[in-house]
Amino acid sequence: MTLPGNFTTLKAMTTWGYLLAFAIIFASGSRVPTQAQASQKNFRVIAFYTAKNDAAHISFVHEANRWFPKMGTQYGFTYDSTSNWDNLNTKYLKDYQVVLFLDTRPEGPAQRVAFQKYMESGGAWLGFHFAAFALTPSTYPQNWDWYHQQFLGSGSYGSNTWRPTPAILRVEDPKQPVTKGVPVTFRSSANEWYRWENDLRKNPDIDILLAIDSTSFPLGTGPKPHEIWHSGYYPVVWTNRKYRMLYLNMGHNDIDYEGKTNATLSSTFGSEEQNKLILNGLLWLGHGGTHPDSPAR
Repeated sequence: MTLPGNFTTLKAMTTWGYLLAFAIIFASGSRVPTQAQASQKNFRVIAFYTAKNDAAHISFVHEANRWFPKMGTQYGFTYDSTSNWDNLNTKYLKDYQVVLFLDTRPEGPAQRVAFQKYMESGGAWLGFHFAAFALTPSTYPQNWDWYHQQFLGSGSYGSNTWRPTPAILRVEDPKQPVTKGVPVTFRSSANEWYRWENDLRKNPDIDILLAIDSTSFPLGTGPKPHEIWHSGYYPVVWTNRKYRMLYLNMGHNDIDYEGKTNATLSSTFGSEEQNKLILNGLLWLGHGGTHPDSPAR
């Protein structure tokens, strides 16, 4: 059957319209968030650091301040950093969803009060390595009970391995979002590992996520015998169910101390599995996650 000319033209125009509409939608698809993307809002991170004295900690801070902005571009968060600890105040913190301590802790009374208030009001925190250090007497004495005893639960520093070496880490809580997709055991980047005053296993508020696996022993090379661990239980990553927080013992690069060049010999972000753990933790905190077993607050 022969169609009237005007009908044929109308059909062609309609078909062309559909194709044009499809092309526009396809071309603009990258600008339209998927349902998963829409449900994951961007968040802002502020990292505090000191970066003085210890070359290994300085190396890690510089590395972190390069790595996190790159991850922010990929995973949808904004990363800022500052060495001005006076910024640890209520007015400044209100613009950030996650606070990082890269190497040390706040020392000023007003800074400490502001941080405790931030955490008790639902703020989120991610701390690395030396951020949990406390030893009396030292430059960083244990003079903040809320932070070291209640919040972290670890108490004072006990001892460490030397020199910085990788370890085989074991996932202790595979149900926690931070450990999702992380192998049961994996090789970490080089690190100086800490032992703590308190046994975190006895604290009902603490959820240990990773610990040193026994296949790591002996861990450390010395030269002092007590700097080499041969047995024992050593938590290295944990959360406190009463707060939105995560502590990771990682954050001490291997350094050329002997050659006196202070050159960096390792990268904290050199382990793919460890990087996944860190990113899982930051995204979990930034997206408002709480622990599955956390009491209602």
